[in-house]
Amino acid sequence: MTMATDAPKDGFRLSMLIYDTRYRSYTIQIVVLVLFALAVAWLLNNTVQNLAARGKEFNFGFLWQRAGYDIGQQLIPYNNDDNHFRALLVGLLNTLVVAFFGCIFATVLGVIVGVLRLSRNWLVSRLMTVYVEMFRNVPLLLWILLSYVILSETTPAPRDFRVTDEMVAAGQEPAASMMFFDSVAVTNRGTNIPAPLFERGLGTLDLGFMTLNLNFWAVVVVIAASVFVNRRILSHARATQESTGVRPVTWWKSILVLFAPVIVLLIAMGFHLEIPSLKGFNFQGGILVAHSFTALLIALTLYTAAFIAEIVRAGIQAISRGQSEAAFALGLRPNRTMSLIILPQALRVIIPPLISQYLNLTKNTSLGIAVSYLDLRGTLGGITLNQTGRELECMLLMMLIYLSISLMISAAMNMYNKSVQLKAR
Repeated sequence: MTMATDAPKDGFRLSMLIYDTRYRSYTIQIVVLVLFALAVAWLLNNTVQNLAARGKEFNFGFLWQRAGYDIGQQLIPYNNDDNHFRALLVGLLNTLVVAFFGCIFATVLGVIVGVLRLSRNWLVSRLMTVYVEMFRNVPLLLWILLSYVILSETTPAPRDFRVTDEMVAAGQEPAASMMFFDSVAVTNRGTNIPAPLFERGLGTLDLGFMTLNLNFWAVVVVIAASVFVNRRILSHARATQESTGVRPVTWWKSILVLFAPVIVLLIAMGFHLEIPSLKGFNFQGGILVAHSFTALLIALTLYTAAFIAEIVRAGIQAISRGQSEAAFALGLRPNRTMSLIILPQALRVIIPPLISQYLNLTKNTSLGIAVSYLDLRGTLGGITLNQTGRELECMLLMMLIYLSISLMISAAMNMYNKSVQLKAR
């Protein structure tokens, strides 16, 4: 009796690239890739030819020309004699700092509002509903403009903080006073806050295109190392608990590891605060935070938090009520049930749409141009573009930067999403 074992193996033929299902998908992908590359090449060639016909050359040499304009809000040293590339860096940092704090504040506020929307208290849940519906149904640009107008028109002028000898003799108080133990002054020109100074600082490192503040990076490195060590301590405690059933006491170790190194570093560098004071017609010293930055941050936070609240609410409602009932049967209080049982499981539902909100917030920082906040859109896509006439180069470079930022945010959040997903056994 004859039995067929393996199928006969034919030699490879070109027709198999189309008719054989083992190779057809690769053939289609290669053809599409070639067509896409040809389309991009044609588009670039056509663009270069059109620019040449207008007497323009496609290059980025303009980035090293003198910028010639000032930027009020800046995290690195800059003046109008610097080049456009340094202005780009200043604008990029302004974008990143708004996006960073906006994502943090919007997440905290959004989680709180999302949880309170599910509250059994009728008044609390309805107030949160009004907040969500009001902020997410009004354009973000209007909230930015409204925040800026309120900050500029309702805050006192610097002269209202002045105390004269006549006022002291008459026992009169000034029209306005500083807050937080006389360390913060909010005026119609901005918010003056204390500035960190170091008597024995580490100085700066000039990289040519930018200057690094070694004091700042030393603090960042120490904090990062402290967090890493604390996570190792907590990981060891969990391993000990799983093996022995007894969890070692770690709270004092965490406090010591997280705070002691940075405090020692600050003391060693002679850390102190420079308090702003009224001199002449304005406050001197400290850091001036422009109202354009504050208004943009407030509007982005409140607007994005409304969407995050709905995401959190949907994620919580996606968890079966049996989880809550089981927790209550074990004697857990509602707040502990929410923090230990419901929210950790809801994260795998919350995080994917939360990534989109972070990306939207980062891109929406470009609306700061409406209140004269010079971020990446205001510098590279605004003043630099108008001065140099390099529309294509500026737009392409700005699109590439926004794309890179968005991809990095997505990659970081996707890594976190994988870490909180349920592990199949």
